[in-house]
Amino acid sequence: MNKLLPVAMLPVLFASAGFALAADDSAIAKKAKEVCAACHGPDGNTPTGPEFPRLAGQHYDYLLHSLKGYKSGARKNAIMAPQAQALSLAEMEGLAAYYSRQSGTLVTRR
Repeated sequence: MNKLLPVAMLPVLFASAGFALAADDSAIAKKAKEVCAACHGPDGNTPTGPEFPRLAGQHYDYLLHSLKGYKSGARKNAIMAPQAQALSLAEMEGLAAYYSRQSGTLVTRR
C-alpha cells in the first residue's frame, strides 16, 4: 500500500469538511432567524424589547461564554436557560460565530 495515499486525500477531506461547515452555517442562520430573532430581532440588531441585548457584532468568545453559562446554569435567565439547554456545543459555537460576523449597531464612545 502506498503510504502517500492519505496525504493525497487531504484536499478531498478538506473540501468535504468545508461543505459540511457550509451546510451547518445555513442551519445556524436558519435557527438564528427562526428562534433567536423572536427576541433579538431578525438581524441581531433590533431586539423586540429593552430587556433583550443586541447580538450582532458582539465578540465570539463573549457570545459562546454566555451561551455556555446559560446552559450550565452559571448564568441565570428564565428565557435563555431553556433556549441554551436545547443547543449542542456545535450549535452554540455556530451561533456565536454567526452573530459575531454580523455588523453591529453598537457605538463605542471615547
